[in-house]
Amino acid sequence: MSEHLPPEALDRWADALRERFELTEQDVPIALILDLAKDVANGVARPAAPFSAFVAGLVAGRAGGSPDQVREAAAAISELASTWEM
Repeated sequence: MSEHLPPEALDRWADALRERFELTEQDVPIALILDLAKDVANGVARPAAPFSAFVAGLVAGRAGGSPDQVREAAAAISELASTWEM
């Protein structure tokens, strides 16, 4: 199995997750999640990216879980990562 996923495989994986958990495309905003991971990986550290994506989902879920709340949580984490200093 390859460590790298071509875009079409990522789309298929997202579709499988959506189907398994009865989610919509708005529920799984791939570009937003990848941008968040990039911001955290570049601003903090690579291992912080998946953890931060989990936290964004947790925060959004606790706030009600709407697509807007996901975007707000991701934006807040990206902002924090852009100013992060160890």
